[in-house]
Amino acid sequence: MTATVDLYVDPLCPFAWVTSRWILEAEAQRPMTLTFKVMSLSVLNEHKEDLPAGYRSMLDDGWGPVRLLVATQERYGDRAVRGLYSALGRRHHDDHRPYDRDLFVEALAELGLDEALADAAEDPSWDTAVRASHHRGMDPVGDDVGTPTFHVDGVAFFGPVLTRVPRGPQAGELFDAAVTLAGFPHFFELKRSRTEDPSATAV
Repeated sequence: MTATVDLYVDPLCPFAWVTSRWILEAEAQRPMTLTFKVMSLSVLNEHKEDLPAGYRSMLDDGWGPVRLLVATQERYGDRAVRGLYSALGRRHHDDHRPYDRDLFVEALAELGLDEALADAAEDPSWDTAVRASHHRGMDPVGDDVGTPTFHVDGVAFFGPVLTRVPRGPQAGELFDAAVTLAGFPHFFELKRSRTEDPSATAV
């Protein structure tokens, strides 16, 4: 059977980046309909008052890339979001560049999209669409979770949180495990302390 998968990501998040590279590997191994969608750490944390100053500054800057993605989705559809998220992430997570207008324009140009869409990053009129997408991804999961959020066949949960990218058959096996857990209505959580930072390299 073909699984229906929606992966909700924030371009800021290195864990979402690793998970996104895994699900693309898994797509080559298993039949699925895969869509990338937008959640926002800036929305998730906007009413929290006890955040460190550095993290708050990062979240303030985080509105730009999610505005750009929802504007792209409205103009070009879901497939363009998938491509643009990857183009943004390679520059930000792999090349360690900050999100700014030059990066946005480069990523849009790579995909042949209208470079004027970069203006959306500074346009708060897109925030309503950002919030709506965020809540579609997060409300089915519940409180105290972040990104990535993984929806498979109508069941949503936080994760999988990975620090390396499984490749080939191993990616498919991990997907099978996630689908199995999602298919059991009384499964809620697996967790252990993390001992390494994320890196988009193979296991």
